[in-house]
Amino acid sequence: MAQVRGYWEYMTDFLVAIADQPDALVGAAYLHNALDPLAVRDLETYPMDARGRLFTGADRGSWLDFLRSRLDPSVSGVASADHLMTSRVAPSKQLLAVAADEVREREQFRLLDEQALAVRLVHHEVRASRASDHKRVVVVSGGPGSGKSVIALSLLGELAREQRTVLHATGSQSFTQTMRRVVGKGSTRTKNLFQYFNSFMSAEKNGLDVLVLDEAHRIRLTSANRWTKAQDRTGRAQVDELLDAARVPVFLLDEHQVVRPGEMGSLHEITSHAEAAGFEVVHVNLDGQFRCGGSEVYLDWVLRLLGLREGGPVPWTGDAQSPFEVRVADSPEEMEAFLAEKRQERDGKPGYSARMAAGYCWPWSDPVDGQLVPDVQIDSWARPWNAKGERRVGDAPPSALWATEDGGFGQVGCVYTAQGFEYDWSGVILGPDLVWREGHLTTVRSANKDPMFRSAKSVDDAAFDRLIRNTYKVLLTRGMVGAVIYSSDTQTRDALEKLVMERQ
Repeated sequence: MAQVRGYWEYMTDFLVAIADQPDALVGAAYLHNALDPLAVRDLETYPMDARGRLFTGADRGSWLDFLRSRLDPSVSGVASADHLMTSRVAPSKQLLAVAADEVREREQFRLLDEQALAVRLVHHEVRASRASDHKRVVVVSGGPGSGKSVIALSLLGELAREQRTVLHATGSQSFTQTMRRVVGKGSTRTKNLFQYFNSFMSAEKNGLDVLVLDEAHRIRLTSANRWTKAQDRTGRAQVDELLDAARVPVFLLDEHQVVRPGEMGSLHEITSHAEAAGFEVVHVNLDGQFRCGGSEVYLDWVLRLLGLREGGPVPWTGDAQSPFEVRVADSPEEMEAFLAEKRQERDGKPGYSARMAAGYCWPWSDPVDGQLVPDVQIDSWARPWNAKGERRVGDAPPSALWATEDGGFGQVGCVYTAQGFEYDWSGVILGPDLVWREGHLTTVRSANKDPMFRSAKSVDDAAFDRLIRNTYKVLLTRGMVGAVIYSSDTQTRDALEKLVMERQ
């Protein structure tokens, strides 16, 4: 019954052919083998309405009466079936109304400066695209915490209130699942507004008014994967699919967050593909920095430390404009104890949120006897990675909810589960794949355990170096109040302590 109701909701929410015909679709489940009413009596307590009704083999007559009430044997259903099968897929007005209420209830941020400009720009382009039948692409770029996801949710809510057809998409399972869980908490129907980049392989051209593409730096070369059917392997670029899916595609990205081989979302790539298709591109740069306590000084310090900005590493001297804290731990035990203390409730006030994350430098085992394996081992300290899949393992939340759900503190997160999220205090373990030598940080490929980097043919040394630096940039910029850094390499730890010592 739950499955039938789910089908009913999805079809009424997304098939334009029946959007204005509320009585056109009903759901029913016929359990032809259920001949003993007592055996299925518990099912009779399940809600039954137009979304789903239950019939068993014991009441076959009622089932036939139901079918006769819905089907006219004198009328061919071929035309109706064709109309349904070829229906355009887009969010219905009813679903958009639900989503508008859901997002409105969860609006927590006031749009500032360039954020408000980006939202106004998208609204203008939506109106212009309808009036003049033209298409323009909007790209919003900015560093961690600059408000890209705030813009994405604001657009989703406001456009839904205007009854525009709009969807939100990302390339991150963790981020999409969290959005579905948080925004769709009051109504599970709204979760379908949150899709993945590879959901648009066969989408109708300009079938949506707006497609909001959050975390667009995670766009891949193609949408095809090992599960894609042969007939769908067109070789078409994923960015072209996304550009075609809406009258106004909106890309929100941070080019320093490309951390996986095959990710190619950048202003240059998007602009190149858009202009090749004859679309004009409008770029909005978010200069504001709201993660890391609003500290541009800390972001600059991280980028220079990692060699992602010219000038080389410099001492951390603090930021007069922000209380953001940076500490270096002598051991993982010290780091964990410090973060655990920050999480404690004080004077009736809730503690800070905190997580520990690390570079992928340790093996990652499957659970044993229903428990996570403490693979991240440094001397006598050992903790497990976050859960791999979509199920809770013991007290550990599913992978997609590690950064946001209670229970995540006991595991070490990786970049794939931390990316896109923020917490008050960030504990970061620099593994042996990034070490300090001769006055700067250098990457060590042999120390990395990520299967994505196993093949030097598909990921050369230059690409590996860039992706590892981006990985640690992501991990080091998750905190909003402070960061605690630990390196498993003694020489690296000594160098970090010298850079940060004056502030501890």
